Amino acid sequence: MKKSTMSKIFKCLALTVFMFGSLATYAQSKMGGLALYTVRDDMGTNAKATLQAVSDAGFKNIEAAGYADGKFYNMTPVEFKKLLKSLKLKPISTHQGAVTLENADQMMADVKAAGFKYFVIPVPPMGMFTFNQENRTMGMTGTIEDLAKILTNLGEKANKAGLKLLYHNHDFEFKKNADGIVPIDYLLENVDPKLLNFQMDLYWVTKAEANPIAYFNKYPGRFKIWHVKDMDDKGRFAPVGQGSINFKNILDNKKLSGMKYYMVEQDMTFDGLKPLEAIKISHKGLKEIGFK
Repeated sequence: MKKSTMSKIFKCLALTVFMFGSLATYAQSKMGGLALYTVRDDMGTNAKATLQAVSDAGFKNIEAAGYADGKFYNMTPVEFKKLLKSLKLKPISTHQGAVTLENADQMMADVKAAGFKYFVIPVPPMGMFTFNQENRTMGMTGTIEDLAKILTNLGEKANKAGLKLLYHNHDFEFKKNADGIVPIDYLLENVDPKLLNFQMDLYWVTKAEANPIAYFNKYPGRFKIWHVKDMDDKGRFAPVGQGSINFKNILDNKKLSGMKYYMVEQDMTFDGLKPLEAIKISHKGLKEIGFK
């Protein structure tokens, strides 16, 4: 064989090795998840372009928050699943705030068809959630016993559908209600973990002046997904690593908490920062803190 031919073969082999190495490095650099609520306006304008930007920012998992009329972001469950796969994004969890005992079966079938693992209740459902516009505080109507019964029923339905039910907290669940009960404690102690576990929002736990690690110790293994967002010096939402929350200390207790996935979420951005830029800052912050 001529030297020139051999040289070409070696060059081709070297190029192939380089390309596969680059792809492997890129795949390894993709980590963590993004709650699409962060980029909800962009998703409403152009879902495909936004999801491409999420993938380009380095995320590999997503949590949806855009289900209506049997569709995710105006796509059928199968269409949405295919789009995510084409962008190398994995559907992990979805917030289903409009769930009722009547529509749950169909909704859960759609969630399952889209490839999700976790069905998340973002606030007390079925009209129980309240928001006071004057003082910007959240709460709930009805009793915590009522909420526990609803979540138990939904958990049974989720199990039958092949899904796992989670409840997502804000701050009010960590504060005593009018009956002197801390809602999150009641749910943790009175709803079967085979039917319900929790998505801990680390910002809102901090806002409530509660200690995430104390909850991990008291209720180990119950917090399957974390929402990761930081808090600035004004108490506002901030990109991960740009605020005061000690994520490193919390991350050291990952195994104790039961965390399987984490999702960056930033409900609002400030001072001209765009959500699609904020998620890039957060992804960098995740790496610096030690998330993998």
